[in-house]
Amino acid sequence: MGGSIQGTVISITEDGDAVTDIAVDRLDGVPTDDRVSIHCDGHVTSRIFPADHQQPEMTFLAIQGESGFLELLLVGDSASAFLGFRSGSEVTIKWS
Repeated sequence: MGGSIQGTVISITEDGDAVTDIAVDRLDGVPTDDRVSIHCDGHVTSRIFPADHQQPEMTFLAIQGESGFLELLLVGDSASAFLGFRSGSEVTIKWS
């Protein structure tokens, strides 16, 4: 059964990662594989990775952040500068 979660970017880290208001515990039961997509400001990624992911440079990811919240990042670069994420940007998680 599918579902969705709505949230907002609440802060940008020094590295340019977007921290959302979607607490990691709200992700219980949400698939972490390709059945899930994360949308923000016209950009889409699939899967939710752990904080200790091993993805290559310049990959757009959603992670279960050490902050305790879902974070959107661009590996090795600033998601804020490169993708334009700002506080207040809407985030939607969808899954089937």
